[in-house]
Amino acid sequence: MAWDFYIRQFQTYLKLERSLSDNSIEAYLRDVGKLRQFLEIRKIDITPVQVEPHHIHDMLEFISELGMSAHSQARIISGLKAFYKYLVFEGDTENDPMALIEGPKLGRKLPDTLNVNEIDQLLDAIDLSLPEGQRNRAILETLYSSGLRVSELVELRLSNVHEDIGFVRVVGKGSKERLVPIGREALKHIKLYKEHIRVHVPIKPGNEDYVFLNRRGAKLTRVMIFTIIKNLAESIGLNKSISPHTFRHSFATHLIEGGADLRVVQEMLGHQSITTTEIYTHLDRDYLKQVIKEFHPRS
Repeated sequence: MAWDFYIRQFQTYLKLERSLSDNSIEAYLRDVGKLRQFLEIRKIDITPVQVEPHHIHDMLEFISELGMSAHSQARIISGLKAFYKYLVFEGDTENDPMALIEGPKLGRKLPDTLNVNEIDQLLDAIDLSLPEGQRNRAILETLYSSGLRVSELVELRLSNVHEDIGFVRVVGKGSKERLVPIGREALKHIKLYKEHIRVHVPIKPGNEDYVFLNRRGAKLTRVMIFTIIKNLAESIGLNKSISPHTFRHSFATHLIEGGADLRVVQEMLGHQSITTTEIYTHLDRDYLKQVIKEFHPRS
């Protein structure tokens, strides 16, 4: 209840004393909510005034691993700085855990993240009059719709695409399976590819169940997916270094920026904590689908 109390007071302060718009207030509260969600995921039962700098550092590492862009991390840092500056001003705490937190300097550089307009440009650049065009459209829609790793994409099987419930079964790292929601656009283009292109491909024995095939009837390689994306980026003059993983980062970033719960995005990505134990709880499949529907730009 302590979190609810402090957040309500912060909301009142932003509205009455800072006269911010409803959208700006919502953004600030969303930033504070991300910290609260992270602590809940880690099962750290503390109030806002008990948060220490190491909790903030751990959260920033966590959202970086989820694929959140540096810009989005900076947005959350800004929101949390405002929250704790308010708590200090009100005398609720003397210790500001954000005092020494600066920009998102989290070690390894993440790949560029695509914005929604850039995603649309890449998709529109695909020549659907070519046999491989419909396949490539289905590939990119699937990457962006479900946040799959490139290894998971090339191993995706027809028997694991459940159109009726809007999920794909994915075999991730360590041969661990998970169910991931897949958007309607992705399902639509997979169906078009299956019914109009794939049926005319002479399939090599042993490759019958793979969704995406090359023109010789064998499953695609990781290198081929990289090449498809690189060529598309060049065709539209995109001045970014992108790869299949860029779509995974964009998927996570756009969901989180839209307000999706951190633990939901974590489960869909198949991430575990830095420690050996899983730090997310099981989530209802209907809820996962609802998150995609509400927060994904191409839902």
